[in-house]
Amino acid sequence: MGPHPAVAAIRLAVRRVLHDLLTEHHRAPAAVPHALSHEQPPPPLVLVACSGGADSMALASALAFESPKLGIRAGGVTVDHGLQPGSDLRAAEVVQRLRELGLDPVDSVAVTVGRAGGPEAAARDARYAALDTAAERHGAAAVLLGHTRDDQAETVLLGLARGSGIRSLSGMAAVSGAGGRYRRPFLELDRQTARKACMVQSLPVWDDPHNADPAYTRSRLRNEGLPALEKALGKGVVEALARTAQLSRDDADALDSWAAQAEATVRDAAGLLDCAKLYALPPAVRRRVLRRAAIAAGAPAGSLFARHIEEVDRLITGWRGQGAINLPGKVVARRQGGRLVIRQG
Repeated sequence: MGPHPAVAAIRLAVRRVLHDLLTEHHRAPAAVPHALSHEQPPPPLVLVACSGGADSMALASALAFESPKLGIRAGGVTVDHGLQPGSDLRAAEVVQRLRELGLDPVDSVAVTVGRAGGPEAAARDARYAALDTAAERHGAAAVLLGHTRDDQAETVLLGLARGSGIRSLSGMAAVSGAGGRYRRPFLELDRQTARKACMVQSLPVWDDPHNADPAYTRSRLRNEGLPALEKALGKGVVEALARTAQLSRDDADALDSWAAQAEATVRDAAGLLDCAKLYALPPAVRRRVLRRAAIAAGAPAGSLFARHIEEVDRLITGWRGQGAINLPGKVVARRQGGRLVIRQG
């Protein structure tokens, strides 16, 4: 008799990601040619980011089960955000659970959460910085994250509320981060499948009280917004939103590629953007060219919003002699003699 369907589903999702990583590992150029080396390169190390919740514990258990069969080393990292009393004890418990699964190395990393961008964004930034540091310290090939299809649906709705364009509707990528460091095996699985997998394996899980705290936007969306949508529109909203994310990502990737190619054609010999040539581009492509130019000039990507690009775009489409546009990162965009100049200061 095989494993429970929920357990089988999470293991299959992880197995697919590990196969991809192995393929990439074997294709990567070796630091020392095999003919000159007497030792085989060590197998890749994959870490799981684990909070102790159902999603990440299900992911950790599947990684622990699948990795030995593929000759992959598996470890874990838990991040202590220090936002709740006893968070250090919770982190210690997660470390113990991961070690009991057979993962090694296992780290607990304490971080200080700032205030920039609000509590949720600040905690996310601190968490990813800690995961990046852990991955680099151990030389990990990848870090697995337990985001599910439900998380994807919430991310799409949050992007829709911000009105930031098709890229924000594309949700979370299955592969992201520097060099494809972050992998999300569960984006096609629902949250209930992960919880069921933990239950049938008798894996203890921790339910973060912040997930039920209405002070947090995502919590309100999870506990009030999505249920209200399903009540009004019927079941299948989560699946439809996740499907929208994938379609939007495909479209956004295609437009980004078009913009990257178009940028070289709209610059003059001095490297300045030609306003007439920019005007001739489709708006979706032109705005991407402007965004790329602003980021290249020093504007932080995370602080550059659609409204900023729309203001710069009006220097092209609605030119009436208006002054310079101030952008994040002390970057300034102005029109001079038929050219668009974007630079710091």
